[in-house]
Amino acid sequence: MKFRRKPRETVDINLASLIDVVFILLLFFVVTTTFTRETQLRVELPEAASGAPAPDSEQKQLEITISAEGVYSINNHLLPKSDLATLTEALAKEANGDTTLPLSISADGKTPHQAVVTAMDAAGKLGFSQLRMTTVEAAPGTP
Repeated sequence: MKFRRKPRETVDINLASLIDVVFILLLFFVVTTTFTRETQLRVELPEAASGAPAPDSEQKQLEITISAEGVYSINNHLLPKSDLATLTEALAKEANGDTTLPLSISADGKTPHQAVVTAMDAAGKLGFSQLRMTTVEAAPGTP
């Protein structure tokens, strides 16, 4: 006795709905992604042959960063103007009247000398006594 086999059905997978789901997921991730804009200045510190590393302390510190163009930033907050009055006001606001906080000035190696002197002048007017200049260690054999 010979049995007849049923003809096989061709199985098709409908990819249209799968593609729709992938595009909806892609759209969801694009919309919900947050893009952060870094406000830090890019600074290439000058080299120094001698110096001491900064002490690691839990105390609040203030850092003035000066870019090569003379743009100021205090604790990674860009200042709208690069003049003495704006710098003094922002430094006083960040310090909350505590002039015993250590103050670090990180200036780019190509920063005009006047911009560094202006930062030191603002710190002096407010009465900061712990002032530190940030540098990188010079490579061996570099004068």
